Formats: sequence, structure tokens, C-alpha cells
Amino acid sequence: MILYNTTYSVANEVAEDWLRWMKRFFLPAAIATNLPVGHRVLRLLTELDNGGTTYSIQLDFDSLESYTTYQEIHADALRQRIQHRFGNQFVSFDTFLEDA
Repeated sequence: MILYNTTYSVANEVAEDWLRWMKRFFLPAAIATNLPVGHRVLRLLTELDNGGTTYSIQLDFDSLESYTTYQEIHADALRQRIQHRFGNQFVSFDTFLEDA
């Protein structure tokens, strides 16, 4: 199993709207590609006082090939949708993990 995790630090003033939008628009669009086999939305509990709320959006893939296809065909367009909607009100970084 391949896990693609994106950690987002979202400005507190838009955090609720961001989370709602991710659940209503981003995740359904990602799942509609038929490449992820599961997903999770997590909120970081050990929060730093940085004026933001931190979330982890995780997509599970059953193979490296599915993940690669997702990255090559869909990931940039989905990232652009988030950027268009929320501009500079968040920062993010990706991690790529595999079941050990």
C-alpha cells in the first residue's frame, strides 16, 4: 500500500471553510479518478501557535503505478484548484510512504 500524504497549515480564519471545501470538492474529485483506494482527513492535535490549523489529507493507492498515474495526470490540476480557491491562506508539503 502506498500512502500519499499532504500536510496543510491553513490560516485559522479560513480553516472551517477550507476543511468543508476539501471534503466536498477536493476529495470527491481525487476519488473520482478511480486511482486512490481510500482516504483520510486528520487534524494535527499537537498544534503550534502559528495562527493556523494543520491538517493531513491522505490518499491510499494499491500500487506505485496507480500513484504515479495520479501524479502525472491529476495531481497538478487538483493542487491548482486549491490554490485558486484559497490563494496564500495555506502552505503545504507532501510525503510519500509505503507500508513496511
